[in-house]
Amino acid sequence: MFTGIIQAVGRIARIEPRAGDLRLSIDTGKLPLEAVVLGDSIAVNGVCLTAVALGHQGFSADVSRETLSLTTLGALGVGARVNLEKALTLATPLGGHLVSGHVDGIGTLLERHQDARSTRLRLRAPEALARYIAPKGSIAVDGTSLTVNRVEGAEFELNIVPHTLDETILGDYRPGTQVNLEVDLIARYLERLLLGDTASDPSGSARTEALSQDFLARHGFA
Repeated sequence: MFTGIIQAVGRIARIEPRAGDLRLSIDTGKLPLEAVVLGDSIAVNGVCLTAVALGHQGFSADVSRETLSLTTLGALGVGARVNLEKALTLATPLGGHLVSGHVDGIGTLLERHQDARSTRLRLRAPEALARYIAPKGSIAVDGTSLTVNRVEGAEFELNIVPHTLDETILGDYRPGTQVNLEVDLIARYLERLLLGDTASDPSGSARTEALSQDFLARHGFA
């Protein structure tokens, strides 16, 4: 688990094809690695990866075909900047929100403009994720915990303060940039819980029913 508070910006140092998938070596920059051991989890652009090798300036992690197909990691080149966060502990302040490091989909930046000292971003999420994105709710974008300002269909807006632009890769974004999205953990589990006994329906029809006022009424929540 993570908090979505980025601890350092690193760079992809090496990409090694390995029998159909990849091993990434990452220069971790200012991220402290003294307490990191083999097998620890580190989020790279919001993707939870396992450290399989450690060095003085970074770590290496294997990236499966599943992860490559569902995230932006496979599109990164050597030198690409990445957001980094070590896994939280019970002593870690929860400054952002609970982030699992399991990416739900890839979004696309549509627009970027200044708003006083802040920067406004408008992104499009995959349509299947739209139901989980709510105004003033939380979302992780490349591992960064952010508050949703406005939602219209599958598009949503974010307000990025200067500190976040300086300490993450969000300042690099331009229209067309693709990003890893993880929706709010509670929203995903709440939807599943509301299905009740129908969650075990093997036809899958229960899993695709929209969350609506009628749905809530039929299940005793309204």
